[in-house]
Amino acid sequence: MIRPFLSTFAKNGDMATSKFRNWLAYQKGLALAISIRNLCSTFPTSERWKLTDQITRSSRSVCANLAEAYGRRAYLKHYQAKLADCISENYETQVWLDLALAHNYLTEAHYAKYITASEEVGRLLSHMRNNPHQFTKAGTRSTK
Repeated sequence: MIRPFLSTFAKNGDMATSKFRNWLAYQKGLALAISIRNLCSTFPTSERWKLTDQITRSSRSVCANLAEAYGRRAYLKHYQAKLADCISENYETQVWLDLALAHNYLTEAHYAKYITASEEVGRLLSHMRNNPHQFTKAGTRSTK
C-alpha cells in the first residue's frame, strides 16, 4: 500500500533524497518503537489511553524528530534543536519503561533489553549531536 506512494515521489525526485532512513539512529529507533508497540499489546486494557499511549508516542517521536532534523540539516541550530527533541523523547521512553516495570507489566529481563536498546539509540543521537558536520549539509548556515 505505501510502496507505490513512495515510489511516485522517488520518480519525481521529491523524496529521493530523504536519506534519514540510512541513519543508524533512525533504524535503531524505529526498531525500538515497533518493538515497544508490540510490547504494549500485552499491557492491561486499562492502560490503553495512559501508559500505552505515552510510551508509544515518545518512542515514535524519536524517529519523527530525526526525520525533521534531516529536513533542517542546512541550519545547524535547527538541526541541533531537533536532535535535542529526539534525545529528550528517548529519555521519556525510558521513564515509561520504568513505570511499566514498576507495575509488573514486563519482566526484569525484558526491561533490561528495552533499556539497553534505548541507551544505544541515545548514544547514536549523542554522536549525531556532537558531530553535526557528519550529518548536516556542507556549508551549513547559522541562524540567529
